[in-house]
Amino acid sequence: MKDFIEFIAKQLVDNPDMVSVEENSPDENTIELKLRVDKNDIGKVIGKKGKTISAMRILLTAVGAKGKHRVTLEVIE
Repeated sequence: MKDFIEFIAKQLVDNPDMVSVEENSPDENTIELKLRVDKNDIGKVIGKKGKTISAMRILLTAVGAKGKHRVTLEVIE
């Protein structure tokens, strides 16, 4: 899932070298992803009215449901 989100984010931003994803698992059924992008690219990842980040979260929910995991995605400057 980490590579999946990193790939999508790199396609959206102007500075793909600054994209990184940190994965954390507080318990066996939860996966937390923290997406870091360049300050100037945050708007591109979030999208108008949050539609882009919302779509990414929906995709993660679908992928996580296959493995019975709860997945969260947070964007960090």
